[in-house]
Amino acid sequence: MGFFSRLFQPRADGAPPPEDWTSLPEGQASELVLFDEEAHRLVAQFDIDAAIVTHERWLPWLGEVLHGARDERLRPEVVAEDTCSELGQWLHGSGRAALGHFPAFDMLMRRHRYFHQQAAALIAHAEAGENPQAEQAFKSCQHASRQVVLLLKELQRGLVRKQRAAGRLQ
Repeated sequence: MGFFSRLFQPRADGAPPPEDWTSLPEGQASELVLFDEEAHRLVAQFDIDAAIVTHERWLPWLGEVLHGARDERLRPEVVAEDTCSELGQWLHGSGRAALGHFPAFDMLMRRHRYFHQQAAALIAHAEAGENPQAEQAFKSCQHASRQVVLLLKELQRGLVRKQRAAGRLQ
């Protein structure tokens, strides 16, 4: 299976993830393992498609800022906080409770936090007229955003796969 599927294995020892989040857990398992009720509850509780759509709205907004638009809602000190978005609120709340024991959850948290840090930097640089730095921050936002979306899609595939498997067994 895919790279991200292998990351969604539960940590057997309960240890925190390594700082080098690029290393894969040992073993051959590639399924996101959740109990049937847990998977169903999580899918019902959080619409991952909607989370992806709302997250993807950030890039056009940031692109407008990069090209000179100003929006009082997009202040660097606010945007820097990854809880300022719906996805961030879920990740810090019920998402952590439901999925915090998976190694890739920590990667998702870090990539989402990094996205917000770079978005704040982009806004600050754009407001200061520092176009090369703003453009670099925008590229970093694009990269981090793609990673966040890939992790969310992999999470969704694992949850749907688990739900389908549970449906066949009943």
